[in-house]
Amino acid sequence: MKLSKDFLWGGAIAANQAEGAYNIDGKGLSLMDIAAGGKKGVSRHFTPGIQEGVYYPNHTGNDFYHHYLEDLDLCQEMGFKCFRTSIAWTRIFPNGDEEYPNEKGLEFYDRLFDAMLERNIQPVVTISHYEMPLHLVKAYGGWANRKLIDFYMNFCEVIFNRYKGKVKYWMTFNEINSVILMPEIAGVLDRARDDFEQRSYQAAHHQFVASAKAVKLGHEIDPENKIGCMVLTLVKYPMTAKPEDVELAEQMMREKTFAFSDIQVRGYYPHYVKKIVERKGFKLDIREEDLQVMKQGKVDFVGFSYYSSSASTTDQSAEMTEGNVSKGVKNPYLATSEWGWQIDAKGLRYILNRFYERYEVPLFIVENGLGYNDQPDVQMHVEDDYRIAYLKEHILEMEKAILIDGVDVIGYTPWGCIDLVSAGTGEMKKRYGFVYVDRDDEGNGNFARYRKKSFYWYKDVIASQGEKL
Repeated sequence: MKLSKDFLWGGAIAANQAEGAYNIDGKGLSLMDIAAGGKKGVSRHFTPGIQEGVYYPNHTGNDFYHHYLEDLDLCQEMGFKCFRTSIAWTRIFPNGDEEYPNEKGLEFYDRLFDAMLERNIQPVVTISHYEMPLHLVKAYGGWANRKLIDFYMNFCEVIFNRYKGKVKYWMTFNEINSVILMPEIAGVLDRARDDFEQRSYQAAHHQFVASAKAVKLGHEIDPENKIGCMVLTLVKYPMTAKPEDVELAEQMMREKTFAFSDIQVRGYYPHYVKKIVERKGFKLDIREEDLQVMKQGKVDFVGFSYYSSSASTTDQSAEMTEGNVSKGVKNPYLATSEWGWQIDAKGLRYILNRFYERYEVPLFIVENGLGYNDQPDVQMHVEDDYRIAYLKEHILEMEKAILIDGVDVIGYTPWGCIDLVSAGTGEMKKRYGFVYVDRDDEGNGNFARYRKKSFYWYKDVIASQGEKL
């Protein structure tokens, strides 16, 4: 199958997982700068501050800050039409609540976006990707505090104006439903508090308002801007035809995924979200002006991550498996990756159709890929046929959704196209890229880049507009 010449083939990274250079050129500490490295199957933990004897992999990432020209050359060689990254909030506002931005931080992204455009690569920019300033967490309690909206909007106004004409595609928050699934990334840290869950929902509301305000402002500053949301997809199948299993699967997809896209695409709280809040007994600060803003700031497209699926059942003894941010019931019909994520290419076509039937707005697959402990040979070459097989199957299902089902998909940016630090575990060995980076989980390596077998495969895919898989 062959896709349109306008289709945006590319790859994706995030500032906090790739850039490194955590304390130079005026950058402040972000929440992820105190996230310690973890182990397979173990989520990272946040320390009170930077502590002696603790390894913080995000401090160096894959050193993209100093290798971005080399990395963009590799992306150009593959034929990338776009490149997704994020702007580190703490490079622009080191503490987050300053009145004026850090010029050196702004200059870095000027150089980065200029370098992309010189290579005919469109920047796709996530405004906030798990990298909020640590000061906003400590001084204000993170997104549970309404004041964060104003700080975020100051950040947005600066970058929308500064990069006008350079960046056309924006997303307001990465995997915004993580504010409920993993509230720590929104600065809601104290799980021991009785009101922890309520504060997580309050943080979500503040992000919805901030997102809508950003969409409205971004359109005012540059009507050419395309501004989307970005959600983590939790694809759930009923384990059996038992009605309770079917009901549970639908409920989990609605509450954990669709609620977040519903609100940002439609511009209001659906009835079922209101009932969730009511059943939980939460008293949220939701103001009339918030609801008006949400109506005015509906997104232009839905960006989303898709890696795997899982099953749902009322059977409490069912075997569980890992996934992106949350666990699920193991599906006996699917293979499982090294990190316990179940491989389900058909799930991508399924979720594309679910989204498009629901909204009929453009969709953008901004994360998809296989984390694997790649082992290079003596020439530092990686024969990653497993990654090629994974991506081939997913691209084929994406093409079916576009060409057979009629789904409008803007583009496809596989995750971690240059090996980077895992957000969930802090590991370098959980690799996703087409390019191997010489760095391990103990901080050894010189950050040298090496093309994997998948590099050449993806180059051919792009050159053939998806026909040669």
